Amino acid sequence: MMKVLFVTASLPYPPQQGGALRTYGLLHGLHQAGHELTLLSFSNTPDVNTSGTPLATFCKHIETLPTPGRTKSQRLRNLFLSRQPDIAHRLYSSAFANRLRELISSQNFDIIQFEGIEVACYLPLIKQMGVASKLVYDAFNAEAAMQYAIYKIDRQTPHRWLVAGYSLIQSRRIEQFERSLCTQADLVIAVSPEDAAILQQFAPTKRVPVVANGIFVNDYEKPQSELDMGEHALVFTGKMDYRPNVDAALWFADHILPTVKQSITDTKFYIVGQQPHGSLEHLRDHAAIVVTGWVESVLPYLKNAQLYVAPLRMGSGTRLKILEAMASGSAVVATTVAASGMKRTLDMGIIIADEPEQMAQVIIQLLGDSAQRSYIGEAARDYVRQHYDWSVIIPDLLKAYEAIYSG
Repeated sequence: MMKVLFVTASLPYPPQQGGALRTYGLLHGLHQAGHELTLLSFSNTPDVNTSGTPLATFCKHIETLPTPGRTKSQRLRNLFLSRQPDIAHRLYSSAFANRLRELISSQNFDIIQFEGIEVACYLPLIKQMGVASKLVYDAFNAEAAMQYAIYKIDRQTPHRWLVAGYSLIQSRRIEQFERSLCTQADLVIAVSPEDAAILQQFAPTKRVPVVANGIFVNDYEKPQSELDMGEHALVFTGKMDYRPNVDAALWFADHILPTVKQSITDTKFYIVGQQPHGSLEHLRDHAAIVVTGWVESVLPYLKNAQLYVAPLRMGSGTRLKILEAMASGSAVVATTVAASGMKRTLDMGIIIADEPEQMAQVIIQLLGDSAQRSYIGEAARDYVRQHYDWSVIIPDLLKAYEAIYSG
């Protein structure tokens, strides 16, 4: 049995979005494997009670501290007066740092795992303590590469040149930050082979294992309530203040949906996810677009839409949103970027289309062929069960842990 301390940017419950889904799955799997877990997390809810949640079953001890706030002036000051990226300051809190040090001083953890780059700012602080614990950086993304991809997209639009310049600066700073983290960590975990190859360059003497994002496939096969979305509904899900998701929704609405509607006039595009960014507000005025905001569960939308679309032009890692859609039996139309990181097989239940006209024509064809949609959806479900159920992925994490002790 190992004692493992998880440090997270937010409480991983309910497991509804990216990082929370991943961390929840890892905690569940390690608990089932018989390891003792402690969770230290930020929370936006004061005095949040976790006793009635599954986290209380998985973890021997859970603590939360308030999520720190940062003003625009603080961010500007860091931009001009610091060489570190914005993301390195985003969740720094002296109270959190002190509590982390106290926890580590009072207990002998075998492993301290930092979930994502936002809390990895605490890894160097713990490294300085000279602890015997192995320090693990679980990289949700190859962040510098993703920020550079954002820069390349934004520089194509003149009114976004200032934002593009900011992204370029941040990508260079993030690269140095990632290099430092990968050098100092005893183990760096990537969520895809593509990310592993990038992160490996920062620590050439270390092996960067892949522990993919996963889901509990059985949860997506349960019957869901009927939801009248129309006969030709397309759905896209995700945290809708996240830059790659915002770009994907806008690109699809502007460059793909109009062509689809020329052939299938009653097509509706559902953008499902919490905290919609202000740049999406004008889409609410479009009769063919529904921006839902937060929903209790995405499953009814996945089950009742005819197609899941993933028009991502930037990002990295393995997209949990796509895994959820596939586990629900949805046929998926995605860009190469959206499907990156996934094991490629001949019958994986995804149709790749990168150009707007190409994606539009694929969608039109599938909306008119229910038999093909069903076939692709079944293939998608089988593929996810075989490759991305947590029962398949947790052994990869345990092997990675074993390797840092065996050398």
